[in-house]
Amino acid sequence: MTTAEKVEQQMYMVNYADKRSLLLHVLRNQEINSALVFTRTKHGADKVVQFLQKNGHQAQAIHGNKSQNARQKALSDFKAGKIRVLVATDIAARGIDVDDLSHVINYEIPNIPETYVHRIGRTGRAGQSGIALSFCDNTEIMFLRDIQRLISQSIPVVSDHPYAMTDFTPEKAPAKTTRKPIRREHNGQAVRENSGQRENRPTNHPSAQTEPKPKRTFWSRRP
Repeated sequence: MTTAEKVEQQMYMVNYADKRSLLLHVLRNQEINSALVFTRTKHGADKVVQFLQKNGHQAQAIHGNKSQNARQKALSDFKAGKIRVLVATDIAARGIDVDDLSHVINYEIPNIPETYVHRIGRTGRAGQSGIALSFCDNTEIMFLRDIQRLISQSIPVVSDHPYAMTDFTPEKAPAKTTRKPIRREHNGQAVRENSGQRENRPTNHPSAQTEPKPKRTFWSRRP
């Protein structure tokens, strides 16, 4: 699988905690007229937009939790140049067609190699050139290797930036934590269940104090 010939690819090796600062550093480049920033999750897209807006950048997000009208307005403002940065998830970005898009920024490396090719193909259209920047941390190094294997080329690494990563040891992404189910105590307070363990109630608990039922025989009559 090949990428667009007129798309220049650059890889930034950076710790995850420094990605937001690196994004601000990159956006100081005035040659970035418009940037489509990709994140893996909707929550991640919102966090990036909030951070950019807080630091004086005009940015909006489009993802599945946004209404159709909100997505259309954000895309229209992006095409009209009213906002410089559009942050999107892969699903929400389907159908986005911006002829003059100068940069694509992979804030997070996709775990599916083909997705990377589709992402950077958003720029460099209609015979124009484009630039694709990617931020890769330790948990995404394996994804990067899969991408380079798919496109049969090594993506040039940019090391001349203030947040360059020094330890390139691949790491596994932290597992998602699941919230424990809520149950209600007899007094109405909500508490979390212990994981897979039944609670041993004290003997003085109201539910544990039951009156013994009288024994009945076949010949006994009801009172």
